[in-house]
Amino acid sequence: MKDINVSVIISTYNNPEWLEKVLWSYHFQTYKKFEVVIADDGSTKVTKALIDRLKNEVDYPIQHIWHPDDGFQKTIILNKATVASLGEYLVYTDGDCIARKDFLEVHVAKSAPGYFLSGGYFKLPMGLSNAITLKDIAQQDCFNIAWLKAKGLPSSFKTSKLTARGFKEKVLNRFTPTTATWNGHNASGWKTDILNANGYDERMQYGGEDRELGERLFNAGIKAKQIRYSAICLHLDHQRGYVKPEMIKKNKAIRANTTSNGVCRTAYGITK
Repeated sequence: MKDINVSVIISTYNNPEWLEKVLWSYHFQTYKKFEVVIADDGSTKVTKALIDRLKNEVDYPIQHIWHPDDGFQKTIILNKATVASLGEYLVYTDGDCIARKDFLEVHVAKSAPGYFLSGGYFKLPMGLSNAITLKDIAQQDCFNIAWLKAKGLPSSFKTSKLTARGFKEKVLNRFTPTTATWNGHNASGWKTDILNANGYDERMQYGGEDRELGERLFNAGIKAKQIRYSAICLHLDHQRGYVKPEMIKKNKAIRANTTSNGVCRTAYGITK
């Protein structure tokens, strides 16, 4: 196993119940050389109290990076968390994504100079999201297809994400029609590459703000590896009341400019 200092950057906003499940999933990781940096987009004191408690209960260090609530400003808080991170390798995910115990082990093993890693998630319905307990995470039952089906999960090809191993895993990663992109719920890369790109574009709100960072990395010559069927996380259900059409329109225009003009470094990121 490679020996890399990792920072896991987890975005969150006012969902402490889901965040607690996510943070406990990192307590059971097989790869232990990491910290968690929580990028908190203005949550209330309830989230702070949860994090302060868990700092004394989990076996890894936690940084809590917070700014006041000013609407959807995820890109800004992600940049602050990126600057605060201590690791040389950064894994980005969300506060509603429970990581399988080998999640970080896979990210570290597949890391390589000149590449970033593109993972996915397995989305759960609300009933199952609520049903998962800390015991289920500790015993990894929530990643077991038989357990999930017993709790009401319907059968589909998508369950292959949870069962693929060895040759099947490699084949699915290679031939999946899903393009390897920078996904905010499951992506990783070298901190130097992220800083060279100047982090996330802070003009962007919801809708492709993570993809745009990946597009700048591509423009800079960084390639992507597909780990959709290797680094596994469960996405807990939630509402998206913050989505507005004008956000999507603005972000599409920024992404179009990034692609057409080969932008490698945003002028609206970490360094202004």
